[in-house]
Amino acid sequence: MATVEPDTVEDWRVFATDQTLARITQAGEDTIVTWSDGRETAYHRFFLRDNCTCSHCYLPLTREQLFEITDAPADLSVRSTAVAADGALNLVWSDGHASRYAAGWLRSHASDAISRAERHAARPQSFIWGREYADALQAFDYAEIMADDRVLWSWLGALRSAGLTQVKNVPAEHHALLAPIARISHLRETNFGRVFDVKSKPVADSAAYTSVLLPAHTDLPTRELQPGLQFLHCLVNDAVGGESIFVDGFAIGEAMRAEHPAEFATITTAPMAFWNRDDRTDYRWSAPLIALDADGDISEVRFANFLRGPIDAPAQRMGEVYAALRLFQAMCRDPKYFIERRLGSGDMWAFDNRRVLHARRAFDPQTGARHLQGAYVDRDEINSRWRVLARELGEAV
Repeated sequence: MATVEPDTVEDWRVFATDQTLARITQAGEDTIVTWSDGRETAYHRFFLRDNCTCSHCYLPLTREQLFEITDAPADLSVRSTAVAADGALNLVWSDGHASRYAAGWLRSHASDAISRAERHAARPQSFIWGREYADALQAFDYAEIMADDRVLWSWLGALRSAGLTQVKNVPAEHHALLAPIARISHLRETNFGRVFDVKSKPVADSAAYTSVLLPAHTDLPTRELQPGLQFLHCLVNDAVGGESIFVDGFAIGEAMRAEHPAEFATITTAPMAFWNRDDRTDYRWSAPLIALDADGDISEVRFANFLRGPIDAPAQRMGEVYAALRLFQAMCRDPKYFIERRLGSGDMWAFDNRRVLHARRAFDPQTGARHLQGAYVDRDEINSRWRVLARELGEAV
């Protein structure tokens, strides 16, 4: 059986605890651990068996599970328990299998209410912002991102926390935004290409490619999975107008939850249709404008009025759906939620497209050129790169 030392790497992470296993007892289907600080945690028999990391159950090379819990006997029970000299929990099962669990791993996965609340509280929290935080918006230097992993990690951390950052001094060259993206991962390609050009076009297949005002929106709500992060790099911006506006959709959602709970309940449950159609493609998806995760926290905002289809709701709910939609749109127009800036040549916005709505004031193409290039990267790629960098830099996450 593979030896697992306490508080060491199990699945590429380090699980550490200052607490030790003071007492082990059995109660029905549970193994009860009493910790040195007095906390008690019940571990279900199938949970423990499911997480055995011996070489028969777990592939050390890839750190992936081999064992399937359905292969455990239905009447599986714990035959014996012991605390090893190194502090780990040793179990022998009724079918003769032996398992070993480091104290740090057990504490990190404890299912008691206090431990679960501690883990939830320890998760990175989103920094919710409005106009008053405009000066707190973080800006990073392109050369430093390209040369220093710690700056790269800080930039990705800011993106995860606030959902909006600016990068300065990016070379004002075509496709220059690909270099910092390559420091993260690969692109999310769409029907608009790997890199898309945001400028006024004679034959436009998106309102973004005209000079009209673009109201606050997220890109591609027409997809089952909206692109996670968007990068917009300014090559030239000499036209009058065209200022960028950003709105924290999480801030609006939390304000609705606190001040308008009925409308919040509607906006998080009533699906709305979004369509993106041209002579070559036809994308359609329906979902609530604000999505909640399993804990009730806001996880996604999805909205572009210029891509919205007719609302499909029961007749008796139509009034409340429109009341919630009207409120959401009105709040998106409220300047107290705005961060507004004008991009200059070499500036790049990086923002969470599933959280931050962006808008653009109308501009006059007769007064000068305005040309931005954009690209998408999925949230998963940002999160993965941030976590791996944290391991390499010795940061606890």
